[in-house]
Amino acid sequence: MNNFVTKQSFILVDETATIAMGKRIADIVKSDLNQGIVVYLNGDLGAGKTTLTRGFVQGMGHNGNVKSPTYTLVEPYELQDWQVYHFDLYRLADPEELEYMGIRDYFNSRSCSFIEWPEKGQGMIAAADLVIDLAYHDEQRSITIKSATAIGQKLVQAI
Repeated sequence: MNNFVTKQSFILVDETATIAMGKRIADIVKSDLNQGIVVYLNGDLGAGKTTLTRGFVQGMGHNGNVKSPTYTLVEPYELQDWQVYHFDLYRLADPEELEYMGIRDYFNSRSCSFIEWPEKGQGMIAAADLVIDLAYHDEQRSITIKSATAIGQKLVQAI
């Protein structure tokens, strides 16, 4: 990390709160940033990474289902003004596999990429604007959102 690190932490009491946080991030991207972001999602299985992403995708305007890309590596959402990509690299055997799927084409100023298990794509994926850590906290979840760039810092400060 660099000198852009700003962070906020919250307790998400249930799935609805996790989805609402994803929608809040989407609102900031659309209204304050008006540019794409790259988000690294960290947390154990079941910690809420896909649920948070679901809220973001819905907040960006998607009305259909939002499913985990565990077996497909990426679920794309082509929206009117944006592309949202949800990556799950858990099953990735070698980061080089990402080169074959054209990973670099997914990152641009009108795309938002949420990447679960980013460490498995090290060296092949774009640098994060945000790093989000989700963890179990009794029956709830804790979330820590950290900036890694000036864009990320602006987003964290707006939450």
